[in-house]
Amino acid sequence: MKHVLWFDEVDKEDIPLVGGKGANLGEMTKAKFPVPPGFIVTAQAYFHFLDKTKLRPRIKKLLDSVNYTKTTELQQASRNVQKLIINAEIPGEIADAIVDAYLSLPNRQPKTKNGKRSMISRLYDKVSPAQVPVAVRSSATAEDLPEASFAGQQATFLNVRGEANVVNAVRKAWASLFTARAIFYRNENGYDHFKVGIAVPVQRMVSSEASGVMFTVDPVSSDKNSIVVEAIYGLGEYIVGGVVTPDHYEVDKKTMQIVKKTVSRQTIYLPGVGKSKAPVPSRIRNKQKVTDEQIISVAQLGKRLEKHYYFPQDIEWAVEGGVVYIVQTRPITTLDQASVTEPDVAQNLKRMRVIGTGNPASPGIASGTVAVVRSAREISKIDEGEILVAEQTNPDYVPAMKKASAVVTQSGGRTSHAAIVSRELGTPAVVGMENALKKLKDRMEITVDGTSGVIYEGSLPEDIVRRFNYQRLASGGAERILTATKVYVNLAEVSRAEEVGKLPVDGVGLLRAEFMLADIGVHPKYVIKTRRQKSYTNELAEKIAVFCDAFGPDRPVVYRTTDFKTNEYKNLKHGAEFEAEEENPMLGFRGASRYVAEPEVFEMELEAIKIVRNKMRHKNLHVMIPFVRTPGQLIKTKKIMAGAGLLRAPSFKLWMMVEIPVNVLMLDAFLDTGIDGISIGSNDLTQLILGIDRDNSKIAHDFSELNPAVLWAVEQTIKTCHKRKVTSSVCGQAPSDYPEFVRKLVEWGVTSISVNPDAVYEVRKTISAAEKRLMRKKAR
Repeated sequence: MKHVLWFDEVDKEDIPLVGGKGANLGEMTKAKFPVPPGFIVTAQAYFHFLDKTKLRPRIKKLLDSVNYTKTTELQQASRNVQKLIINAEIPGEIADAIVDAYLSLPNRQPKTKNGKRSMISRLYDKVSPAQVPVAVRSSATAEDLPEASFAGQQATFLNVRGEANVVNAVRKAWASLFTARAIFYRNENGYDHFKVGIAVPVQRMVSSEASGVMFTVDPVSSDKNSIVVEAIYGLGEYIVGGVVTPDHYEVDKKTMQIVKKTVSRQTIYLPGVGKSKAPVPSRIRNKQKVTDEQIISVAQLGKRLEKHYYFPQDIEWAVEGGVVYIVQTRPITTLDQASVTEPDVAQNLKRMRVIGTGNPASPGIASGTVAVVRSAREISKIDEGEILVAEQTNPDYVPAMKKASAVVTQSGGRTSHAAIVSRELGTPAVVGMENALKKLKDRMEITVDGTSGVIYEGSLPEDIVRRFNYQRLASGGAERILTATKVYVNLAEVSRAEEVGKLPVDGVGLLRAEFMLADIGVHPKYVIKTRRQKSYTNELAEKIAVFCDAFGPDRPVVYRTTDFKTNEYKNLKHGAEFEAEEENPMLGFRGASRYVAEPEVFEMELEAIKIVRNKMRHKNLHVMIPFVRTPGQLIKTKKIMAGAGLLRAPSFKLWMMVEIPVNVLMLDAFLDTGIDGISIGSNDLTQLILGIDRDNSKIAHDFSELNPAVLWAVEQTIKTCHKRKVTSSVCGQAPSDYPEFVRKLVEWGVTSISVNPDAVYEVRKTISAAEKRLMRKKAR
């Protein structure tokens, strides 16, 4: 019995021996598709391991005692079984076969095209034959049950190097056959735990200078004559994880001509060798990721694969040394519908157990492994694609939130930090889930529905999640509706600027400074103390310029100057040295109060704005001042700006946030100081009018922008601005959530509405309908 088989020794008939994934790799290799070389540790090797180590009875005893209705019991049994497997010694004959095959991989390395490597691929380290990086994947199968599907239930390990590590990764892949989710699935479907085996494909990692995904049928429109290709620099994990926005190409299947091309900016990539992300060299960040010739090559391979399998395919590909490789292919399983619709997803979710519910905070769906983070000190524990679970979040959590596929918090409402940041990142989120920290445990597999606020046990199929979210984002820019009321977006995250800049919006109505300052990470007073002002302002200017570039030159970007509260400033490096404790930071030393008291800090921010406007020539950048308590504060703030050389002009607008009741009650006095516009921050204004802490889940149900007092304040503000010929905008959460609120804003004469990127399309439609209704009313 052979414990290891090379890809070219198996095909689609060998599923019982090597699993579906292994059989597929063998099938493509035999059919002469360019597949990176590799071998498969067979399912029989796994069964042989169980017999030799006498683990079957011990595993059976652990599983027979489990009450499958009790999650904690299931989780504990899973941990115990996996520990047994990981601690067991692999029989010598299996270990030797794995090591021999791994050390033989260099002899099977494919050649580069014309011996040339791209600039990106030359950045990779050369590795010795005994250190060839491989991907170790799992390919479950079932004896006498060829129709059984276990896709996505087992582990994958990337960039594994060294024979001992490869052997250990195989053992971990075997152990992943007994995750709580996999055990539960088999029990629910009546599968014998010992009739289900696992094969382990070991494949040479492609040191991708570029990689991507291809659908041989358009996944949104189901157009069978269109091949959709998406590409990024580096490994393809950053596409699946949504970390970067890929280039998008469409190829006509009949003519094999490129009919559509959208090139995206990419600043970071994941190297094919090594695990750490790296910056993309600046000179190629805005360039097309692959050549036209390579796009056609990828599409031709897709067309061949579809013909070979007699079915449309979802394909992962990579380019190394100028050569295109196929890493994986699978059938597109939902083409009986025009697309993956909400009812399709709901049907899948209906079969899953509900763990809990909370407030829907950021739309979309994500499945993944739970990582519980109990304080900012633990954020390093979260890995790319995991689901962040926390009591609540603050700016210190942002690095972890950027890596998470979804966010769940135990407290907070839809205007909490977790909700706002998740929407900025485009990450599904549910907040205010009662007992989240008790119900959701580390390593649990869950699905988060950020649209409905429901958390499910288990995972949805990856292809459904990916295409559903892809379609949700794509639909936002599907149609350009013209409206008199401008539609702006709220933004903060630099990495989303290019993606959101392609939406049919009129500009950025709220560019938050706080994300950018958190990325810089150092308290500005420490910067002054150490005389590094120039470096600080240049870095901030570069970040602001990314947004201006994505939207310019004709679309305005309204930058709200820093509105960190003392506790948030304190979280920055060296912050404790400069910040005092405050009983209530929400009502404390923030906004314009800081600018007047500490002009040297504000002046650094103003210098960055000047660099962007004057040196970088981004004249679409304008400024908005937050949390202004008195007209006198606004006058003093304007004097500091004038001293820095920033004066109001037709090409430079100055706005003020209206977010404190005094801003409404004394609006005429604030306007008398001389400003060009205001923007109503409905989140803070509602909180302060109603006296409600929006992060307190016990009273969050009373927080509503539709409260009559709030509506009165908003109406008075807009009408006063209209009378004074000053522009008015709304940039809080309310327009994204309440169509009736949007209709009232239009009736009152608001100039612009700034919303979350995911709400652009629906809000534009609501505005259009409201404007038409208003015109008909006036005509009568």
